[in-house]
Amino acid sequence: MTHALPQLAGTAFVTDGGLETDLIFHHGVDLPEFAAFPLVEDDRGRELLTAYYDAYAGIARRAGAGLLLEAPTWRANPDWAALVGYDATALDRVNRASIDLMNSLREAHADLPDVLVGGVVGPRGDGYVAADGIDPDEAADYHSAQMRSFAAAGADIVTALTLTGTEEAIGVVRAARAAGLHVAIGFTVETDGRLPDGTPLGAAIERVDAEAAPDYFVVNCAHPTHVAPGLDGGAWAERIIGFRPNASTLTHAELDEAEELDAGDLAELASSYVALRRSLPNLSVLGGCCGTDATHVAALWGV
Repeated sequence: MTHALPQLAGTAFVTDGGLETDLIFHHGVDLPEFAAFPLVEDDRGRELLTAYYDAYAGIARRAGAGLLLEAPTWRANPDWAALVGYDATALDRVNRASIDLMNSLREAHADLPDVLVGGVVGPRGDGYVAADGIDPDEAADYHSAQMRSFAAAGADIVTALTLTGTEEAIGVVRAARAAGLHVAIGFTVETDGRLPDGTPLGAAIERVDAEAAPDYFVVNCAHPTHVAPGLDGGAWAERIIGFRPNASTLTHAELDEAEELDAGDLAELASSYVALRRSLPNLSVLGGCCGTDATHVAALWGV
């Protein structure tokens, strides 16, 4: 951690949208186990990813904002990667290659006010289902190899997305700190503004801050109207720097069963974000999650 994060000082950053749903439903890409990281291993995959991230660079350019390039590595942890044929050696290679690709994109968009490269980690289990009995130290050990790969390849930060409980979040922070990385913790919430395990969002943030404070927090994979009930006016909301909403107002269970993409109502997404923004005074990193693409993120930025 050789530098301060500009987003903590209020510098605005565009980040990307729903990578996996965009590739599957708009580009016809087959992503077994929802894993996008294998795309970095071949020319066609890198072309798809480059075009995808270039669109968000364009949004940042129009908005006069920085760009946070977050690698396609949400599924690139041992349990999920094993399901698509990656052992530890191959997983280290592809995690490093993913950061290498982000670094090449950083160079391509060096005209932007600021460009940061981030690794993304996902939960060991399902991002929509509360995990039981996670030990923070065990979680730290589980996620540590991916963190070391990111650090070795020159990532600026790691962001954990779609975490469903505090124990794994604490472990992720410990693993990131051991690797010398800045770290952001992203929780998802249900329609009542609570984590899938029932923990209020504020209580989750306060617990993680007390035991292993990250650089900041993110809320992702939830529509703004789902996040709003969890905001109680507490000072903890000042710790939320990033937001990556879903396009749809459907519940996680409904989205899990859906066979077609629900791209949501663009006007409703934008207006509900504006309403939510008033309760998140330090928000500076804005992108999207499931069902969103560059059109949604551009609307959120008003460009």
